[in-house]
Amino acid sequence: MKLEELGLDPALAQQAAELCGPDLVPARVTAVDRGRYLIRGEGGEVPAELTGRFLHLAESATELPCVGDWVCVRYRDGGTLASIHQLVPRRSVLRRKAAGRDVEFQLLAANLDVAFIVQSCHFDFNVRRLERYLVMVRDGGIDPVVLLTKTDLISPDDLDRLLDRIRRMGVDAPIVCLSNLTGEGVDRVRELIVPGKTYCLLGSSGVGKTTLINRLLSEDVLETREVSHTGEGRHTTTRRQLIVLAQGGLLIDMPGMRELGLLGAGEGLDETFADIDTLAADCRYPDCTHLSEPACAVRAAVERNELSAEHLQNFFKLRKESEFHEMSHLERRQKDRAFGRFLHHYKKHHE
Repeated sequence: MKLEELGLDPALAQQAAELCGPDLVPARVTAVDRGRYLIRGEGGEVPAELTGRFLHLAESATELPCVGDWVCVRYRDGGTLASIHQLVPRRSVLRRKAAGRDVEFQLLAANLDVAFIVQSCHFDFNVRRLERYLVMVRDGGIDPVVLLTKTDLISPDDLDRLLDRIRRMGVDAPIVCLSNLTGEGVDRVRELIVPGKTYCLLGSSGVGKTTLINRLLSEDVLETREVSHTGEGRHTTTRRQLIVLAQGGLLIDMPGMRELGLLGAGEGLDETFADIDTLAADCRYPDCTHLSEPACAVRAAVERNELSAEHLQNFFKLRKESEFHEMSHLERRQKDRAFGRFLHHYKKHHE
């Protein structure tokens, strides 16, 4: 398989050539599991491990390879194993705040072109969670497409009302409706998948991501489980992995995510809530917070029912969360750097 078919476009190819040099070759990370890697190059997929130098120079987990990354490798043992020496700079990233109390980034995937945000029309549907996904995706430089699954579980009128609600929230991403029962809408998804481009599926557990992948593959490659009493399927993906589709595109399947914490997602907020930013241009004060200032064009739009109050409240919530985590992240980084300087000074005067 040619590297171009694995997503190595001209810009990435030039960076890889400069970084790998004559002694190493580029390959793409297709899976990561507890520090173990699978990489795929022109000769196929093989296990890989990081060199000691790579590990030593990495200052945080975000500098380690993730699914979708391009790396410079050296094959050994007759091409059955590879060593990862360098990481090619990422063109786009999907990241979130690490789960738990740590204020750190967790990289989910890299070098993505499009993210399919999957929500069920049944029990899972949540506009606020959809907006959170949109912020995360756009902040990483990735184009979003919304997939509404299980349309067969609601009436056509209910589906129309749901679509209207999404648009009233300012969501301007393409929307594709899917029926897990009949497969309606799957061909539209296939049309959106371009050879050599990389896509991912994002969504909660049980919204139909695995079923969709099996339909795209035209075979039951991935295991699905019976639906629960709520009507939702149980998601079985336990790790992120890159799948090569027959039509030439590349798809990264993602485990269902319970936590979607935002960290420093200013650009994603601006793009997702661009309608609020446009209205804010007509506020009396350029630094209007849209809370209590007079002549606020944003609040006036809410009062005229031209802007959803729920949409505005979610903007406030996500902006506050992102800024809080970003401040905590910077403080932690400053403390880490200060501690590093202390250790350097201590070793210098005690050796």
